[in-house]
Amino acid sequence: MTENKATDKLRRRGRSKRASASQPARQPNYRQLKHPFAQQSMFSLDEVNAIHDTALRVIEELGIKVLLPEARKIFANAGARVDADEMVYVGRDIVQAALASAPRKIRMRAANPLREQDYELGSMIFMAGVGCPNACDAIRGRRPGTLNDFEETIKLCQSYDVIHTFGPMTEAQDMPIHLRHYEMTRAQLEFGDKPMFLYARGRAQVEQGFEMAQVALNLSADDFQDGVWLTTVINTNSPRMLDNPMAQGIIDFARAGQLSVITPFCLAGAIAPITPAGALTLQHAECLMGIALSQLTRTGAPVSYGGFSSNVHMKSGAPAFGTPDHLKMQIGGGQLARFIGLPWRTASGSASNTADMQAGLETVMGLWGGSLAHGTLLVHTAGWLEGGLTFGYEKFINDV
Repeated sequence: MTENKATDKLRRRGRSKRASASQPARQPNYRQLKHPFAQQSMFSLDEVNAIHDTALRVIEELGIKVLLPEARKIFANAGARVDADEMVYVGRDIVQAALASAPRKIRMRAANPLREQDYELGSMIFMAGVGCPNACDAIRGRRPGTLNDFEETIKLCQSYDVIHTFGPMTEAQDMPIHLRHYEMTRAQLEFGDKPMFLYARGRAQVEQGFEMAQVALNLSADDFQDGVWLTTVINTNSPRMLDNPMAQGIIDFARAGQLSVITPFCLAGAIAPITPAGALTLQHAECLMGIALSQLTRTGAPVSYGGFSSNVHMKSGAPAFGTPDHLKMQIGGGQLARFIGLPWRTASGSASNTADMQAGLETVMGLWGGSLAHGTLLVHTAGWLEGGLTFGYEKFINDV
């Protein structure tokens, strides 16, 4: 009996060795991902059509306030009605023409060609938590973000293939605001080779960021127009306002052939209707307005639909993430993006103050929502804490 057991053990060990030898070595290459699951639905096709139609009525009848005179002039030249109080009313024919000319597939370029991404429906592109004024880790604690913190977050993102693009993970607050874009662009070029981000903080800064990328990467004017080398996020001022830097960012990026991701931040129960359908109607209207401005500036300019709609805590008013309503609006946003045929941006996130189980659960639920909604670009997927107030180093590693 003992001899038979020993013989069986040797046979099993031999089979295990043969199996290991025949299997290829694991390659942790997560560079160009596609959504593996079927897209989920929150609304019927009739309901999606109704949300889209209502959003067009919002733009036509209620209007969007546009603070930038240059943007109002662009809309007026296209036939939109512009009132003295800066309200702009855009006909659905203008919006539908813009949707027809916006590209369905965008080539995201990178210093390393292996890092390039196809920005289109079905692609799955992850960005770390971004827009955080503070940084935090177990050794140095919570602190206002510095240039050194930003450089460290670039190195973290560069280290993991599953993080596909750079963003403004934490703010370099020790750098003067008029110089900060130089250092944040330099850090991306020096410490990484992935697709890059540039804030839309005024025309001069945007043009200087474009020039830095062209010089550093030795790009001719034609090279710079061949795909997208820099991306920005355009946050509308909900409800129904497009402010000066955001409108100017859309115009500047469109003219340069670089990517604007139009992303309303519609918080249901605070600055948006409390129902998912109502909040998505506002999100959709503001997105369509930004897309229209990009296409009126330059037909065929790279532009992305986007949404970051969630709900708020009804006692404190604080944003909440990973909740049922957050997921409903992600899935509904994905249906609207597919309805108009454009790639789109969604986001995970966490309102927790530390890298605990709450933070992990909220982020995972947001990731599931974005995945099942077929988000092209999934933002705030690693490191985001306190509703975006802090980038946590341990949280980043946990999320990865």
